[in-house]
Amino acid sequence: MADVIRNYRDLKVWQAAMALAEAVYKASDSFPNSEIYGLTSQMRRASVSIASNIAEGFGRDSNGVFVQFLRVAQGSLKELETQILLACRVGVCPTENETELLRRCEEIGKMLRSLIRAVQAKQSSE
Repeated sequence: MADVIRNYRDLKVWQAAMALAEAVYKASDSFPNSEIYGLTSQMRRASVSIASNIAEGFGRDSNGVFVQFLRVAQGSLKELETQILLACRVGVCPTENETELLRRCEEIGKMLRSLIRAVQAKQSSE
């Protein structure tokens, strides 16, 4: 029996994005104070943006608009990946955090692509 999606909180990709945002907050807690308005702030905003765009798009009235918001979430995900890589290059993010965060990003990226394809298929069949 298929899972029933009643609201955005039922979406596994939203749940994974929320867990990623939480992990980013925890990982960036150890960043130096000099990064509070730099990488710390940018990484946190990008991670929150992923889950937020999934939720906002779900709340819209059309599948086409939902897909647009999912693509914005993909953009925020790529932004976050870049910021994670930079944080590690400049030495503020431990390698074990980099590996785990990037693994989660990759997983969410796959989930977003899958959801976009599913929504587009539903849209074209309507």
